[in-house]
Amino acid sequence: MCGIVGLFLKDTSLEPKLGQMLTDMLITMTDRGPDSAGIAIYGTDTPGKVKLTVQSDSPDRDFADLDKDIQKALGGDVTMRLNDTHAVIEIDTAWAAAARTVLADIRPDVRIMSTGEKLEIYKEVGLPKNVAARFDISSMTGSHGIGHTRMATESAVTTMGAHPFNTGRDQCLVHNGSLSNHASLRRKLRKAGVHIETENDTEVGAAYLTWKMQQGASLGQALESSLDDLDGFFTFVVGTKDGFGVVRDPIACKPAVMAETDQYVAFGSEYRALVNLPGIEHARVWEPEPSTVYFWSHNAAPTATEKAA
Repeated sequence: MCGIVGLFLKDTSLEPKLGQMLTDMLITMTDRGPDSAGIAIYGTDTPGKVKLTVQSDSPDRDFADLDKDIQKALGGDVTMRLNDTHAVIEIDTAWAAAARTVLADIRPDVRIMSTGEKLEIYKEVGLPKNVAARFDISSMTGSHGIGHTRMATESAVTTMGAHPFNTGRDQCLVHNGSLSNHASLRRKLRKAGVHIETENDTEVGAAYLTWKMQQGASLGQALESSLDDLDGFFTFVVGTKDGFGVVRDPIACKPAVMAETDQYVAFGSEYRALVNLPGIEHARVWEPEPSTVYFWSHNAAPTATEKAA
């Protein structure tokens, strides 16, 4: 099961409504994944800064003076804003690589949900409507975002097992399906220095794309490579700082539908996730083809390249 939603805005006038639209789409997919949910929002850019979105099961304890303790350890200006069990910490870009080690030392129970100049990820166990409400997702603004409702199959129902997964700066991924070679690939990626937190197969898919992009591939090229290197069945929806991509495996047994207008590109595991979007009655609606990479960027023309099954 599991439900995926995604929204890439072409029309900047819709950006104040991004969180509201994604929340509605996410809740509609509840019966595809009622055990946990998460949303990635690409919001305000932070030039010279990196945002660390972190989570704690004991936020009153772990977030107390956390910004001051990070500043003491790293130096530079550190700011923090709290949001329920999550907090968004802004630090100087120069200290981004060291932040994970520092956090593990001073707050071992705090988990990093995402790092990026624009990206913030919020996820928790619970019904999608409750997860969205506790973080007030509907009030968030941004240029694009993706969300996921989970029905756990291969790992426990935990916050860390919920999607999206972030394994590279401003990169995140959600997944519907199951990978069969994730254990061997996880070992390979860890040896290559890619940080992987969980045993969830989806995080391996995200880490694989990060690894390919670290080697110089574009997101589109990395998604094409996944068709050769990832075994199993999958529908991936991926976000980067400026872009939004979709790919399905050659069998494409998991449901997916897309819609495009002059204002946005939208993805849903089912069409009903899209029915309340503005202008949907005039949208071009289609089912993404198997073994085909679809990618849109705010910095380039949209592309769709097909790879033979």
